[in-house]
Amino acid sequence: MTKSELIERLCRDQAHLPPRDVEFAVNAVLEHMRRALVSGDRIEIRGFGSIGLRYRMPR
Repeated sequence: MTKSELIERLCRDQAHLPPRDVEFAVNAVLEHMRRALVSGDRIEIRGFGSIGLRYRMPR
């Protein structure tokens, strides 16, 4: 699922929210996740999983 597909689906499921607000919220969440990963933090979403970066030496 792409970001635009996620926004479209959320707009359908949450018809009471303006599409602009849905897009803003999705972008804000993804930006906070990006910043956390860049700073070396791990992201944990209960019931979904965790995301972290691993740096490996090139082959």
